Amino acid sequence: MTLADDISPRVQQVSHLDLRAEDWRWPFAQERRAEIDAHFARLREKKPQLWNGRVLLAREPRFSESVLRASYFETDFASFLAWRDWGFPDHSVFNGFGMGALRGHDGGFVLGEMAAHTANAGRIYFPSGTPDPNDRRHCRVDLAGSVAREVTEETGLTAADYVADPHWTAVVTGQSIALIRILQAAEPAETLCSRIARHIAAETQPELAGTHIVRGAQDVSPAMPGFVAAFIAAQAQFGG
Repeated sequence: MTLADDISPRVQQVSHLDLRAEDWRWPFAQERRAEIDAHFARLREKKPQLWNGRVLLAREPRFSESVLRASYFETDFASFLAWRDWGFPDHSVFNGFGMGALRGHDGGFVLGEMAAHTANAGRIYFPSGTPDPNDRRHCRVDLAGSVAREVTEETGLTAADYVADPHWTAVVTGQSIALIRILQAAEPAETLCSRIARHIAAETQPELAGTHIVRGAQDVSPAMPGFVAAFIAAQAQFGG
């Protein structure tokens, strides 16, 4: 079964990530290069700030007990966007990205609303990003490091501001696997939001437009992807 065979979120706990980095050329990106470039050009007409950098996508996901194994390869952001926008025509590939679920000591989760100039403008979710070549450590992909970097870039918070849970929650939805790690802060959620607001105000072009606090299912918004809602709903089950 491919990931796309079931688009309803599937949630499970993961204790270890075994993520290999490989040198593999994506046939989709090569065979549809002209279409991909044209699609990206149209996107940039609306959002000139979009940059065609390098990202890491993955294939061959395998869950074994509480371990996730996968192989990551490098491609360009334009190919990733086309693959996503065209309904994931290559089902052998998936987007395996990390998210930092910032949680205040009062139990409130802090999520960010993506700024207007970003590819996911208006969407609300935890600090995250598709991993890139900076997350390669020789033949491995460091998803924990990717999460820490994204949290700092988006919120201004550093690893000194929270304690990262050793386990991950994997939420599988179609061709994406969101790997979410709780980052437990010593401050309440409102204080974290105030600190993030100051960071946003100091940035020339911040990635976030604002923050939202989620304390339960009643706070889930339609602007939040299904994998975020599934993660929030699973917290009672997993004792989060």
